[in-house]
Amino acid sequence: MGQIEQGLEQALRTRPVPSSTEARLRFLLATHKGSTRKVAVVLGVSQRTVQRWVTKRPGARRPPGSLHVRAIEEAVLARWQPRVRARRRAQAEANGFVFHTRARFGFAAPAGSSDDPRVRWITQDLSGEVARELFAARDAGAGEQQQTVILARALGHAYFRDRGRRAHGLHVSFSDVEFADFSIG
Repeated sequence: MGQIEQGLEQALRTRPVPSSTEARLRFLLATHKGSTRKVAVVLGVSQRTVQRWVTKRPGARRPPGSLHVRAIEEAVLARWQPRVRARRRAQAEANGFVFHTRARFGFAAPAGSSDDPRVRWITQDLSGEVARELFAARDAGAGEQQQTVILARALGHAYFRDRGRRAHGLHVSFSDVEFADFSIG
């Protein structure tokens, strides 16, 4: 998962996802009304394995392996705050969002000019149209590079060209994303 994907996911949540494997298992059990059988089906393991992971008896407890820890994490992320995520996504698509980034921006200019690529901190309001395009690309399985192109075009239009009022024909390249954060609402 890239920087942009992580930033979008973080913006859609209002509470942090449980960080420990035990807390994640408790969440999955609560989601499935305490049924170790249903949790086992979701994770692709046996019911007895899930029971070993969550038992309170110290001698019988077995921690999940690294592959199972990843499966548990993915299952929790898929089920964490679904209504909140849908509401915040609709809000972003309707009203836009604030994008914070530290990235290398450059312009098509001769070497040595003030337009050479350099790291900049930028905080910019982006429209709901950009949010819709970004979420649609993410849902279609677009990679980090395609999402970067969408954000570069939007930042070029909003920040550098002042929404079409200056710098006509300016080409903005956006690379080396060091930090990508989104604020919704």
